[in-house]
Amino acid sequence: MNAESDARPERERSEQVSALTPAAHLFQSFSDPSRLVILQHLQLGEHRVVDLTQHLGLSQSTVSKHLASLKDAGLVSSRPEGRASVYSLRHTEQLLGLFAAAERLLELTGDIVQLCPVHGTAVVSSADQD
Repeated sequence: MNAESDARPERERSEQVSALTPAAHLFQSFSDPSRLVILQHLQLGEHRVVDLTQHLGLSQSTVSKHLASLKDAGLVSSRPEGRASVYSLRHTEQLLGLFAAAERLLELTGDIVQLCPVHGTAVVSSADQD
């Protein structure tokens, strides 16, 4: 084998990883339970940061950080209203479809997901305490 044929599988793998990077970033947006709760609240309509902090019992900085992450992922948008920003869902229909699909998948794998040593509820609970 020559060097070019040896490099081909590595280049193909690198291209595959690059092609999947946007999907990985999207799914990472759903990896924090607080972000999921924020998305649930935004399904009800527009919210200001102060509204979300009151509903969720999280600090303003935490809510702002999560909203920035969701905005960077293209899942929420904001518009100025006075001195505040009002946040809303983008691509609402598709997002609701994704949540419905996730619920169906969790019905099939729920016990397995909850018991997963890496991502189970005990791990999430201990991470929330940090």
